[in-house]
Amino acid sequence: MNIPIQLRQNLLAALEKTGVTIPDPARIQISAAADLQFGDYQSNAAMMLAKPAKKNPRELAQQIVDLLDSDLAETSIAGPGFINFKITPEAWAKHVHLQAQDALLSVPQVTESQTIVVDFSAPNVAKPMHIGHIRSTIIGECLGRIASRLGHQVIKDNHIGDWGTQFGMVTWAWKQGVDEAALETAPLQELLRLYRSASDASKEDEAIKEACRQELVALQQGDAENKAIWERCVELSKKGLNQIYDRLGVSFDHWLGESAYNDQLAPLVERLEKEGYARESDGALCLFSGEEKPPKKDPFKINRDGEWQDQPMIVRKQDGAFNYATTDIATVEHRLNEWKADQVWYIVDFRQGSHFEQLFDISTRLGYDQINLVHIAFGTILGKDGKPLKTRAGDLPQLADVLDDAVKAARAVVAEKSHLETEEEKDSLAELIGVNSVKFTELAHHRMSDYVFDLDKMVALEGDTAPYLFYSYVRARSIFRKLEQSEIDGLSSENIELTEAAEIHIARMLARYGDSVRVVLDDFRPNLLCTYLLELARAFHSFFEACPVLKSEGTQRETRLVLCDLTSRVLKDGLSLLGIDVPERM
Repeated sequence: MNIPIQLRQNLLAALEKTGVTIPDPARIQISAAADLQFGDYQSNAAMMLAKPAKKNPRELAQQIVDLLDSDLAETSIAGPGFINFKITPEAWAKHVHLQAQDALLSVPQVTESQTIVVDFSAPNVAKPMHIGHIRSTIIGECLGRIASRLGHQVIKDNHIGDWGTQFGMVTWAWKQGVDEAALETAPLQELLRLYRSASDASKEDEAIKEACRQELVALQQGDAENKAIWERCVELSKKGLNQIYDRLGVSFDHWLGESAYNDQLAPLVERLEKEGYARESDGALCLFSGEEKPPKKDPFKINRDGEWQDQPMIVRKQDGAFNYATTDIATVEHRLNEWKADQVWYIVDFRQGSHFEQLFDISTRLGYDQINLVHIAFGTILGKDGKPLKTRAGDLPQLADVLDDAVKAARAVVAEKSHLETEEEKDSLAELIGVNSVKFTELAHHRMSDYVFDLDKMVALEGDTAPYLFYSYVRARSIFRKLEQSEIDGLSSENIELTEAAEIHIARMLARYGDSVRVVLDDFRPNLLCTYLLELARAFHSFFEACPVLKSEGTQRETRLVLCDLTSRVLKDGLSLLGIDVPERM
């Protein structure tokens, strides 16, 4: 039973009985009340329909209320004609029972499942992941989990940068002297050392710069030695990257990097040129506007000095090499033809917005308009100085170092506050709290917001943090360690009775879980689920303080145990959808 859906069905049935014409039933909605003193839900349907029906809004509202099924809620009218619904304790109790019996915890399933490709993380091979990768990685994993939970078919693809200029440099440096032992113990660090040594050397010596370029050309032309080095680089990079992904609880169905599309690029560019989408400009082959949109809405146009000028997309460089734009077009084609994708979500920072506008435009012109391409952008992570987070050397902090620092901060909190006995248990808890605190902080902000990276706040037990939610979950579960197994096994939600205000409120909050999950995908905002879980936790603590559980008896005791159990399940499930594991003890 979804209470808002049932209320809406009852409202539509009552409206039909009034004889009022409803031009667009989809506009008749039930929303959560902003102030609980007026009720749990409200509707402005009477005000919306009164004028075309030539009726007084309050009179129409009264007529609707008189015809409503009253078993679910007590109704009242406020202001010019708002209809308020105060759900009865019996209805809340019934919902608790049904939610407790439901493996999906009342999370609704979509009526039409779609195949959704989630393109996220996508680091460059031969380099460690840095802090700039964390937002794409964590947001992408979360959105993939939620879409899957709602019933979509999700394909998670890590479109890694495994082909390009850096491999000429790495190959040159590799041949000068690679540390095989370091490759085994810290592969990404050794590959980064090789890249940096070549990069620094090529800046000082044009001959070395040309040598690096020739190594890349040899690779692209299929040189056996260079290809073997490249394959080893990719293999070792994946090994290093997976160490981070395992730590973050992130997984992929595919790792189709740029190299996977090499054979498709030449025929694609030939088609683009033949069909008139691309033409040569300054030695490079470029895509230009289709001249079908107003300049302001055309991503291939840019206003300079008051004049609209071409802003082309290069698909073949002057030296004949293809680039990531070419690969991205081929990727759309592959995902449509091979995976039958209905949607592709690109989780990439906002600075790539113009690139994706061009990609989506040319994809439509090429006839791929049956696939919905979405750029899910995000903002910047800031240091405490309010500037983009960087190391003292001016580099982006490596992600592994950031996670290590988070675990170190969490270990200090665990040492002070934890009731665990062994150092091994405390270390394990610190790893869980540290890593997941970083993840929760990321997801708790609107994705387009910049936010300050403050480890002390992230790992605090108080405030809107992951540890606060962990504590709430552990507190809800701890009560069951004091029960006999027979009582746990015999726990039933059949005879729920809600009499106290705190009991009703926790039931009310539990009932909002399904909609809180569903609305995340309306604008790709995991922060809405984070906010809900924090509100549920606060409601639970209020309930726990106001309503003694083990000191109560009979139906009241069983009711409160069910509420504790269901709260813990929803907290654990909601955090899992965010990609966050919970501790059983703290």
